[in-house]
Amino acid sequence: MAPKKDAKKPEPPKKAEPAPAPAPAPEPPKADAVDLSGVKLDFTQDQMEDYREAFLLFDRVGDSKVAYNQIADIMRALGQNPTNKEVTKILGNPTADDMVNKRVDFEGFLPMLQVVINNPNKATYDDYVEGLRVFDKEGNGTVMGAELRIVLSTLGEKMSEAEIDALMQGQEDENGCVNYEAFVKHIMSV
Repeated sequence: MAPKKDAKKPEPPKKAEPAPAPAPAPEPPKADAVDLSGVKLDFTQDQMEDYREAFLLFDRVGDSKVAYNQIADIMRALGQNPTNKEVTKILGNPTADDMVNKRVDFEGFLPMLQVVINNPNKATYDDYVEGLRVFDKEGNGTVMGAELRIVLSTLGEKMSEAEIDALMQGQEDENGCVNYEAFVKHIMSV
């Protein structure tokens, strides 16, 4: 006969401990925010009056402030063309809630506008060539002069016929084609 085992009381089942909360996902790296404290304003009194008037048109509450999500629209209304990424960086990389809920007054807006004016987004030679390459149907480095004239007169900041004629003077070959690399060099030197 087998020896008796010590009879142990069965241990009460252990309460399941809750699993530790997963570590929060690391935030994506934020672009460096722009330091607006050292921005020197370079506006005339007339410009500031015009800017204030445009700024106040966007004030929907009546407190002489606008929401963060309106800043880019105001800048565009004032003739600037900042990217949304650029404006987000200027605003200090706010959250989506901040974009809707945070507000800025005119004096806080002016340094932001000055930063955009001081750092225009300038296209390079390669950017222009790449843009014109889209119209190069044969892949031979040329575009039809007539097609280029239509683009210049209908897209973006539309040019007048006289402006286009002055710009295109001497650029078309005997077949009416324009070497777009030479054309870009020409327009960048004008």
